[in-house]
Amino acid sequence: MLQPSTTEIIFAWFQRVIAGYCLLFGVLYWIRLIGIYQGPLWRFDLMPVHWQVAAVTLAVFFPFAAAGLWMLASWGPVIWFICAATEIVMYAGFPDLFGHRLLIIVSHGCVALLYVVFR
Repeated sequence: MLQPSTTEIIFAWFQRVIAGYCLLFGVLYWIRLIGIYQGPLWRFDLMPVHWQVAAVTLAVFFPFAAAGLWMLASWGPVIWFICAATEIVMYAGFPDLFGHRLLIIVSHGCVALLYVVFR
């Protein structure tokens, strides 16, 4: 029987760790959408339209990315890439609308780089 290599095992766990973060981010977007978060403008009906579109999209896509990454499905990284690209465009391309969050931009870049190294 063919056994997975150490690199394949590490890559599988890497994807599952990223899946955990994706699930967390999805839950955080849902918390904001349903109004549990006490910050200003974080209830859906009080959000500007650009935040409504971004928050709904990411609240749906992040949990799907988490499921795909956890199951090691080929579509999991694709959905994660859509989420990462969306947040990078939000925070790097439109900082006047969404704010500038360098940590999110850098973390998505690091995860993408690690994914490329593993592949």
